[in-house]
Amino acid sequence: MSSHDPRIDAYIAKSAEFARPILEHIRATVHAACPAVEETLKWSMPYFSYQGALMCGMAAFKQHASLHFWHYKELFGVADESVGEGAGEGMGQFGKLASVRDLPSKKELTVHIKKAMALIEGGARRARPKTAAKPAPAVPEDLAALLAQRKHTAARKTFDGFSASMQREYVEWISEARTDATRQKRLAATLEWLAEGKQRNWKYM
Repeated sequence: MSSHDPRIDAYIAKSAEFARPILEHIRATVHAACPAVEETLKWSMPYFSYQGALMCGMAAFKQHASLHFWHYKELFGVADESVGEGAGEGMGQFGKLASVRDLPSKKELTVHIKKAMALIEGGARRARPKTAAKPAPAVPEDLAALLAQRKHTAARKTFDGFSASMQREYVEWISEARTDATRQKRLAATLEWLAEGKQRNWKYM
């Protein structure tokens, strides 16, 4: 017997009036096509999983709803998450949904669900998206000049050994100073802490 999560009931109840029939229709169709489906919340949105793997999810916004298949690349043969008419206009593969009529027919939707189930049964797993690493921050001229001084060699070695994100914490802290006096105090503290091998937020670690 399929599982109904009361959190999904609450999500639908709180959604805009136009979105409730859409969400209920998606939910009913998923359960009919996949009796072993399980419901959960991911990223504050309703998701349906099968055999412990995410299969599809839905969401409601102020003026539209959406339906998203987790293995969209394999299902639709595209690299973009949005396909078909309305692509790119709303999260998911079917654009912005304003009514049940904007969804594929129940038969077509069932086919997509069955294919998604087959993918999961075959061991398909979607890799987590890789986020591009931010480049190292531009070091302010005054900090760079101080770090270049021989007496601050230890601070320089620590700073150079830090990751880009750790360097950025110091750079942003200095750059956010509203007065020159505050900036000078932060520069002095930065040199002291770096010489001791400390990260910017070492007090909270």
